[in-house]
Amino acid sequence: MSRKKQRVRYDLDSGDIRSLTIEEIKVILRAADELIATGGRSMLAKILKGSKDKKVLEHGLDLCPVYGYYRELTLQDITHRIDWMIMKGYLEIEYTGRLPVIVFSKIGWEIERETYAEELLQTFERLLEGKDYSFVQELKDRNRGMIILFLEKIKQTGNARYVPILKVWKEIEYKKMKAEIQRVIDYLVKEGTIF
Repeated sequence: MSRKKQRVRYDLDSGDIRSLTIEEIKVILRAADELIATGGRSMLAKILKGSKDKKVLEHGLDLCPVYGYYRELTLQDITHRIDWMIMKGYLEIEYTGRLPVIVFSKIGWEIERETYAEELLQTFERLLEGKDYSFVQELKDRNRGMIILFLEKIKQTGNARYVPILKVWKEIEYKKMKAEIQRVIDYLVKEGTIF
């Protein structure tokens, strides 16, 4: 008869943190996005610290846009901020087997979805400078709600220069997403301007 392995326990401690700026909230959520449902509080703190830990580097977490944001703080101070985020409902902890991992709460995901869609728009803006649109491969199988928001942001720019990138992206997508991308292409061709 095998004994059931006990879950790893954790205790939340926000220290003397009473509030965080909206920028800090967005930064912590952006870093958390790199390890949702696969990593915990300590790995998240290491990303935000800019740690050269072997696992951080092996998993490419040093490529996160907010890697090292809190480099001047201690890991404990960063963990207090992460715990504050959990206690305030921006992040949650679930168990994967016996290990506690970070997941988004509903409000946390809404904020991160907006942040990530804005980041994708900036990436597309940089793609306009060249002709290599291979980045669109990374968009396939992403969260549909976030991609729809991203497409809406492209549409709102009114910039018809996005059309070639959208056409390349449309070729690799599934039927429903092709229709959404085509809707934005049609709008930009009809209403958009080139700038």
